[in-house]
Amino acid sequence: MGLTKIALKLAVPVPKIDKFERYLFIGPHPDDIEIGAGATAAKLAASGKKVCFLICIDGRFGDGNAPGVSRQQLVALRKKEACLSAKQLGVSDVRFLGLCDGGFYDQKELIQKIAEVIGDFGPEIIFAPDPCVTSECHIDHLNVGNAVRQLACFASFGGIMAQYGAKSAPVKALAYYMTAKPNRFVKTSGFLKKQLNAIFTCHLSQFPVGCAEGKSIELYLKLRAVDFGLRSGKGCAEGFRVLGSTHMHCLPEAGK
Repeated sequence: MGLTKIALKLAVPVPKIDKFERYLFIGPHPDDIEIGAGATAAKLAASGKKVCFLICIDGRFGDGNAPGVSRQQLVALRKKEACLSAKQLGVSDVRFLGLCDGGFYDQKELIQKIAEVIGDFGPEIIFAPDPCVTSECHIDHLNVGNAVRQLACFASFGGIMAQYGAKSAPVKALAYYMTAKPNRFVKTSGFLKKQLNAIFTCHLSQFPVGCAEGKSIELYLKLRAVDFGLRSGKGCAEGFRVLGSTHMHCLPEAGK
């Protein structure tokens, strides 16, 4: 380990996820939060933390496992599934932006709408998909991740947030899920089952009982929990790439 990296760890340590009180989980589509960070969200909610889910995209084109359902019916169904799933995880504050699936929206509108929710809820840490993963090809995941990256840096600046028609918020950290470079791990023993139940008993339009994709995702999540647990010594865990407010804009080594 180089001296600069050691200095970074000592001078600007990565924030600990469980030290905050207000958590905003932002997902591109219904089911993304659950897949990326569902066990962690359940654990935080169970510990009495304030947890809010924001789902940006309506998922109208995710109809591969919902034959005979119209686009508008699927939007309503997926919204209902998301609320049921969040409830299983212990989260009652679920918000929706309702933007069109597949990137058919203006990025500026996405940023403004997310900013409004950040200002209204006032999170201390925001969770979002990592837009820097080289294998990620879904435009909605990339757009949401990049929008959150921009806003997490500016959330505490009242003048900048006002330009989005939003209030400032005391955001101190950003935690990327679905990341290839986790630097913080949350022990999730006892919550993996809740995560799996929330996904596979609620999001049935996407994962009908017994479908091959659902079985693959379930196996992946179980193996990921074991892998992260072994890497962190926590037994069963979820991993995140966490950035503090200083990491976000002037410490390039924080991205390694």
